[in-house]
Amino acid sequence: MTPVRSSTAPRSSAAPARCALVCGVLAAVLVAGALAGLALGAARIPLADVLAALTGRAQPGPFTTIVLDVRLPRVLLAAVVGAGLALVGAVLQALVRNPLADPYLLGISSGASMGAVLSVVLGVGAVSMQAGAFAGALLATVTVYAMARSGAAVTTGRLVLAGVAVQYVLSALTSLVLVTSAEKEHLRAILFWTLGGLGQARLHTVLLPALVLAAGLVLLLALARPLDLLLVGEEGATVLGLDTGRFRAASFVLASLVTAVLVTVSGAIGFVGLMVPHAARMAVGAGHRALLPVAALGGAAFLVLADLAARTVAAPEEIPVGVLTALTGGPFFLWLLRRTRHAEGAMG
Repeated sequence: MTPVRSSTAPRSSAAPARCALVCGVLAAVLVAGALAGLALGAARIPLADVLAALTGRAQPGPFTTIVLDVRLPRVLLAAVVGAGLALVGAVLQALVRNPLADPYLLGISSGASMGAVLSVVLGVGAVSMQAGAFAGALLATVTVYAMARSGAAVTTGRLVLAGVAVQYVLSALTSLVLVTSAEKEHLRAILFWTLGGLGQARLHTVLLPALVLAAGLVLLLALARPLDLLLVGEEGATVLGLDTGRFRAASFVLASLVTAVLVTVSGAIGFVGLMVPHAARMAVGAGHRALLPVAALGGAAFLVLADLAARTVAAPEEIPVGVLTALTGGPFFLWLLRRTRHAEGAMG
C-alpha cells in the first residue's frame, strides 16, 4: 500500500503565507485564463470590448452576445468543473491513501456517464438524469473499492486494475446502449459523455454545479482533520478516534454526488483529479486545510486553459476538452505509476 504522502501524519503543511501566495498566483492565472477564454476563439474580441461587456458598458451587438451568452457560461462551467474534479481527486487520494486515485481512473466518471446515458435513452427529465448519474457513480465507487481491497488494505495495483476493469465494463455497456438505440440524438449524447465537453454550457447549467461545489468545499474543509488522520493509516486513525469505515463511506457518497453533478454538465473529463491534487500537494504539503482550496483553484485554472486550447488549437474546429486532458494526463499517469512502483520497491 502506498500512502499519498508518507506513512505518518502530514508533518509539514505549507505555512499560511506560502499557501496564500500559491492561492494568489493560481487566482491570477485563473483570471487571466478566463479573460483569454472570453476574448479568443473563432471570433477574436478585443480585451477592451470584453471588459465593457462584462461591466455592462457595451452596446448590444454581436461581440456582447458572444461574450455574455456563449463564452462566459463556458468559462464559468470550466472553472466549476475543474475545481470540482480536482477537489474530488484530492479527497479520493486521501480516502484510499493512493496518489493514483481520481474520479476518472477509478471509474466514478464512467459510472456517472453510464447512468446519465441510460437516463437520456429512457427519456427522463434533467433531475432524473442527475439521479441516474449519481447512482452510476456510487455503484462504480463501491465496486472498485470492494475489488481493490486485500484484507484491510487497498493496494496500488489492485486499485488501478479494478478501475480499468470497471471502465471496460461500463464502456461495453455504453456501446451496447449505442447499438440498441435507434435515435441519432442518443448518439450525440453518448459521444458527449464519453469524450467530455463544455460546448453546451449555458448560464442556467452552471448554477447547480456551482452550488454543489461550494457546499462540498465547505463541508470537506470542515472534515480536513479526519482526512489528515487517514494518512497515518487505518490503525493509527482508529487509535486517534476516527471511525474510518463510517467516514470513508460518507466521503465516498459525497465524492460520488459531486462527480455525478459535474458529469451531467461536462461529460467524463479525465485526469484533472489526478494531476492537479498531486501538483497542489507538492506546492503546499499534505494537510487538507491548505490542500483542498489550492487544488480547487488549480483545477479551475487548468480546465479553463485546457478548454481555451480545445477551442483555439485547431480553430475553427473544436477538440473535445476531454481529449486534451487525456493527452496531458496519460504521460503524467505513467510517470506517477513509475514513481509509485519505485516507492513500493523502496518500502519493500
